[in-house]
This record gives sequence, structure tokens and C-alpha cells, in this order.
Amino acid sequence: MKRWVKMIRFIGGLCLVTLLGIAYVSYLCHNSLCLAPEHSSLSPRYSVSSSSSSSRSEILSSPASLVKLIGGFPSKVNIESVAFQEAYNMGFDITSRDVIVFLHIQKTGGTTFGRHLVRDLNLENPCNCPRKRKRCDCFRPNTVNEQWLFSRYSTGWKCGLHADWTELTDCVEGALDEYEGTSRKRRYFFITVLRDPIHRYLSEFRHVQRGATWKSARHWCGGQEFTSLPHCYKGSNWTGVELDEFMNCSYNLAHNRQTRMLADLTLAGCYTGYNTTADQLERDKILLQSAKQNLASMAYFGLTEEQATSQYIFERTFHLDFANPFDQANATLSAQAIAELTPAQIERVRQLNSLDNELLEFARQLLHERFKMLKRRDPNFRRNWLRVIHPHKSERTTETH
Repeated sequence: MKRWVKMIRFIGGLCLVTLLGIAYVSYLCHNSLCLAPEHSSLSPRYSVSSSSSSSRSEILSSPASLVKLIGGFPSKVNIESVAFQEAYNMGFDITSRDVIVFLHIQKTGGTTFGRHLVRDLNLENPCNCPRKRKRCDCFRPNTVNEQWLFSRYSTGWKCGLHADWTELTDCVEGALDEYEGTSRKRRYFFITVLRDPIHRYLSEFRHVQRGATWKSARHWCGGQEFTSLPHCYKGSNWTGVELDEFMNCSYNLAHNRQTRMLADLTLAGCYTGYNTTADQLERDKILLQSAKQNLASMAYFGLTEEQATSQYIFERTFHLDFANPFDQANATLSAQAIAELTPAQIERVRQLNSLDNELLEFARQLLHERFKMLKRRDPNFRRNWLRVIHPHKSERTTETH
């Protein structure tokens, strides 16, 4: 009898220990300490505030839900970025802590636009652009070193040559702190210019063919600089390269450059295995969605092919006017370059820039939506639009009235 009592007590003790163990493990798992193994370095790890699970596409549709950590590359973006609607509602305060940050993508007309920013804005205290000097001093009124513009022609390439979204958001505040000699919180108005992908790609090809390399670009991502990215050429540059050879380099950063430069690269493992992984389709989806979200969250973007509309949107968004209008570049050279290509080459260029094509369609639709909204809210639209498209006629009309 005693033996049975001891056995029952023993079994009861085991059951109690087992139940306590299950309860303890359940508690840990409830607090996210039980993690399933990861099968791919490209698979994003998201943190969703809702207790219900979501598919990846649903999560990616919400910019606020993206976690800046994939494949061990953290991106600590903690700067205050102003979106389009807020910029329009509040305007740009040049006397306070507002900074325009120009994300300059190669061969989009950014050089011309950058010069407009430092030379043509109607300001009480315009940028000081000394002769024979490439950069201008764009200081806030009544200051001697506080920059309101972060661009090639004001601060120089402080975050690297043609820094992209990933580099700029990680670098800009520290770079300005170092430049100004003090630490402060600022409001950042990110802006950029996009171009038709085929025209932009061929323009970059011609530029590289003449000797351009951009080899001093940092490619900073996830807290480190990727200096070991392979080159498509041997020697100091790729002068004289033919288009087919240019296209056949799988790790050519010209492919889908606009999408890559606008996306948060930490979401796709930075440059690890860039354009060479078996998960390229998954990477492309992540980068394209991120690029669209970042573009939509910018205070402003323009399109090279729609200069007048782009100028009007900038002026009404920032409540600042340009003294000289944006010139619509003649597309003859680009059209001539395309006319020299075979149908197979044109199709190949289109395929290599399929992400940029989709990004441009998104951008074009968004640009027109913003234009319609600003036009509807502008009581002086006719006068303001006429000044953009016919500045001299607008001046004569003003004088006669």
C-alpha cells in the first residue's frame, strides 16, 4: 500500500513539474523569446504593433511598420523628416531649424536643379556664391555657419559622392553637427529629381563611356562602408565601353539606379550579394516598395520630363519662388541615342530598369495628384502658372495691370 502511495506521489510530482515547465516556456514565447529559425538572410524581420499577424505585402504597404534590420544590418533612422503635406501646410522656415536635403541621383538633371537651388531662389538673404568657387554659402539669416541647404553646391558631398537615401538619413545630422560645430535637432525636407529610366540609363552609359566612374562613392549601409563592391571594368575606368558590354555586367549599379538610391537598403541586406543572389525577385520587391514609400514621404520630388509642373509644385510646397524658370531640356540627344539602338537593345535596357520604370509610373501619378491638389488650393493659380511657363509674359501682364 505504501509503495502505491509513493508511486502516485512520484507521478503527481512529475506532472506538476511538467505543467510548470509548459507554463514557463509559454510565458517566454509570449514575450518573443522563442524564435523560429531563419531560412534566408533576405527575409525581413518585422515588428508589428497589432497582435494579429500580417502578410509581407500588407506590412510593406505601411511605412511605419518597417523595421530597419535585415541580415544583420541595422539602420537607426531617428531624424525628423517632413512629408509633403506637412511641408505645404507649414511651409519652410529658413530662420529656424529647417534643412532642405537634396538627394542627387546621377543623370537626372540634378546638376541644373542644384544650381537653381543656390542661385535662383528669391530670398531676403540669398546664398553667397563667390566667383571661381564651386560651392555657395547658404547660411540662415543672422548666422555665420548654419546651413539651410544640404546639397552638392552648398555643403559639398558631406555624406559621400551621390549619397543615396540610406546614406543620407544615417549621416546628414552628424555631418551638419560637425560642419556647424554644435549638436542640434533639425527638421529635414528631403527632395529629389527622377527621370525616364531609359533616357537616364543611356545618359549614364554615355557618361561612363567618356570616363566617369563615381568610384569614390562610399556605399554606406547598416553602419559600414561596402568598399569591396566589384567593378565592371579593369583598370582606372571603363572608357570606350560598348552598350552591350555595359548591360551585360550583372553588378552594374546603373541598373535600376533610381530605385536602389531611394530605397532603404538595410531592408534587403545592404549590398551583400547585390544583383547576384537567388533571391533577387524577393529583393527587388522589397526595394521597389521601399523606394515608393520613401519617395511618397519626401517633402518634394520633381520629374526631368515635366519641368514646369515640378517648378510649380516646389514653389507652392515651400512657399518660395524661383527668379528664373526651369528649362525643359531638349530630348533630341536622348531620342537620337535611342534611335541608334536595335529593338533588342531597347528591350534589354527596359528589362534592366524594370523597377525604375514602375517607380516612374508611381512618381508620375503622384506628381499629378499633388499638382491638382495645389492648383485647387491656389487662389492665384493662373498668375502663378503663367509666371512659370511664360515668365516674361507674366511680367508684362503685371506691369499693364
